[in-house]
Amino acid sequence: MNTSPPSQSPETKDGSGDVSRKLLLRLEMQSDPTILCAIRGAVERLTESFGFTPEESRAITLAVDEALTNIIRHAYHGRPDQPIELYFHSLKRAANGAGEKAAQGLEFVLCDRGPAIEESKLCGRALDDVKPGGLGLHFIKESMDVVEYKRADEINHLRLVKYVSTSKQEVNS
Repeated sequence: MNTSPPSQSPETKDGSGDVSRKLLLRLEMQSDPTILCAIRGAVERLTESFGFTPEESRAITLAVDEALTNIIRHAYHGRPDQPIELYFHSLKRAANGAGEKAAQGLEFVLCDRGPAIEESKLCGRALDDVKPGGLGLHFIKESMDVVEYKRADEINHLRLVKYVSTSKQEVNS
């Protein structure tokens, strides 16, 4: 597939200049759901080693798993032979004058070559509509601090970010 992540340099700043990021891990996989268990294991271990609580690690792992499942199911219609790339970055956000404290976090960028997604259709079903399925987007949005989608050069990029909670960072400092 050989996609390019949103930033090709190993450490960059975002558009506002207040976030530095460093590539930790890059994975290429096929859209085969049997591989998801290995990805879940990698994400969970990475989040634990990064300082997230066990509950946060499970939530982040579920969010990444749900995002990959949605790519497999909706972008590739269940075909197990399609390419997906994952980029895992460490983030450091500087404190700003508006009371926001410095924070460290993880960024996951999932890239696929499925059809473009209409962002207006990126909404889960109503939570009070009790039936199986359709809650993946709710889990993702509830678990992550940033959820962004963009399409560039016929490649879908889903960016998920989670910052380590302030109290956890203060304990580790």
